[in-house]
Amino acid sequence: MEIRQLITFVKIVQMKSFSRAAADLGYSQSAVTVQIRLLEQELNIRLFDRIGKQVELTGQGKRFLGYAHNILQEVNRAKLSLTDEGELVNPLHIGTIESLCFSRLPLILRYFQEHYPGVSVRITTSSPEELIEMMEKNRLDLIYILDEPRYHNNWNKVMESREEMVFVTSPDASPASEKALCVEDLLTEPFFLTEKNANYRRSLDRFLASKNLVLTPALEISNTEFIIKMLRGGRGVSFLPYFAVRENVEKGELKLLNVTDFHVFMYRQIFYHKDKWKTREMEEFIRLAAQEP
Repeated sequence: MEIRQLITFVKIVQMKSFSRAAADLGYSQSAVTVQIRLLEQELNIRLFDRIGKQVELTGQGKRFLGYAHNILQEVNRAKLSLTDEGELVNPLHIGTIESLCFSRLPLILRYFQEHYPGVSVRITTSSPEELIEMMEKNRLDLIYILDEPRYHNNWNKVMESREEMVFVTSPDASPASEKALCVEDLLTEPFFLTEKNANYRRSLDRFLASKNLVLTPALEISNTEFIIKMLRGGRGVSFLPYFAVRENVEKGELKLLNVTDFHVFMYRQIFYHKDKWKTREMEEFIRLAAQEP
């Protein structure tokens, strides 16, 4: 039995496909098929049922999966133990959303550059759903998202912190002079919003639908920094995490609106897959993210 066979076996389970696993690992599909056939012969069991394009674990395959994970974790533990006393040097791949990338990650990344120059950090931004799928397929070390509380038996949640969502505008815009507003009062203003798959945007859409209200944004874009620049440039309203606009509000460049009929909180959360061995680099990123106010 070879380690690469176990890696291939786990990858097929994650990808639910021989061909996709082969592409991800850089093998030909025939090489993946041979590896699994040899593994099945050595174990004297059938690991997968292959009916058409569907790939499913057999009962014996499901039992073997737990052993495969344990073996690979021990191999990773052995590798990492060799560098546990030295400098942090292992690469780190973080998945996150635009607003966190713009407002939360720069300080962490600067700290890594200053204190751990040997660590190569890669950042991937996408929606929470896409990031979770990537984590499930072992394409990310950690995901750092803003969402309603998420839980799953396959994940380790290592941080959860509540964050307020706010309506914000330019100090010169007409809503800025109002002491109290309802969401309906704002619908005549041009809205600059994140795309519909953003979780806090979905919460606003659900509220509007419950009131039979319709909002047609003047702009939809995933880039939070661009939205803030648009707001600073003149008239317009947006709905964003407070941490993303706090610095602009404190400088007087933007103003929070007191919207009395709609309040939403989301949660900054960090996860990694339960079958992922937590490296010291991952631990340090988690520590730094948890320290942020």
